[in-house]
Amino acid sequence: MNSVPGITLNNGISMPSLGFGVFQIPDPEECERSVVAALESGYRLIDTAAAYGNEEAVGRGIKATGVPRDDIFLVTKLWVTDASEHKTPPAFERSLERLGVDYVDLYLIHQPFGDYYGAWRAMEGFVADNRARAIGVSNFMPDRLMDLVIHNEIVPAVNQIEIHPHHQRHDSIAVMKELGVAPMAWAPFAENLNNLFDEPELGDIAATHGKSVPQVILRWLHQRDVIAIPKSVRPERIRENIDIFGFELSDGEMARIGALDRGQSSFFDHRDPDVVKRIAGLPRAT
Repeated sequence: MNSVPGITLNNGISMPSLGFGVFQIPDPEECERSVVAALESGYRLIDTAAAYGNEEAVGRGIKATGVPRDDIFLVTKLWVTDASEHKTPPAFERSLERLGVDYVDLYLIHQPFGDYYGAWRAMEGFVADNRARAIGVSNFMPDRLMDLVIHNEIVPAVNQIEIHPHHQRHDSIAVMKELGVAPMAWAPFAENLNNLFDEPELGDIAATHGKSVPQVILRWLHQRDVIAIPKSVRPERIRENIDIFGFELSDGEMARIGALDRGQSSFFDHRDPDVVKRIAGLPRAT
């Protein structure tokens, strides 16, 4: 079984540097099977969200494996429509109930919209009463992250953002490093948009090490101290994605991957007013 190194967060707790994400696995049975396959393959970080609609399936998958709860680093997220000092506590309780747990290891504000200041105040209370071991944010640009840190007591432990070879986020990661916030990559493969897997540089590096392109991408993220949460519903790919700790990319190979940066999102811009309006209109889990 693969052993995943940990990253120490700014509150002193250790978080696995590689985990399993369940975004876009809406089918409950498929999600549960995938979580079981991930835990049986050695993953101990599971990332979900209220907005994904699969927290219940994640909870069932965790229970089905018999892996002790304390051995699993469980992450879920607060949706925009529940972001306020008064709405956040019941939303958090609903997530705990769906997951079938009495605490989470990391609770994130999913989007930097709505009353996320009020949500953060409520979330600081979850840390105080030990129902969240750490709290953080997702999709926060450097300016919003800095503003949140300056005006609140707890510094976010993690900022989960889009990071992959076509969008490497050097400026964002530099600010996170300054603040002591761990970067975490969603969509580390960019869902293969813009034919990421067909990049010749990635193919050449993969062939050199006898690895796949996804393994090279995950190893590149690991060597940048970026936590990654790849998703798959195929057991063989789930096993492959965790098998990245037996090789190392050279400085030259890291630089070759660095040259692939296009400097823009493969999905959408969180500063685009139309994107903000669209995200605000999306439903949450009930």
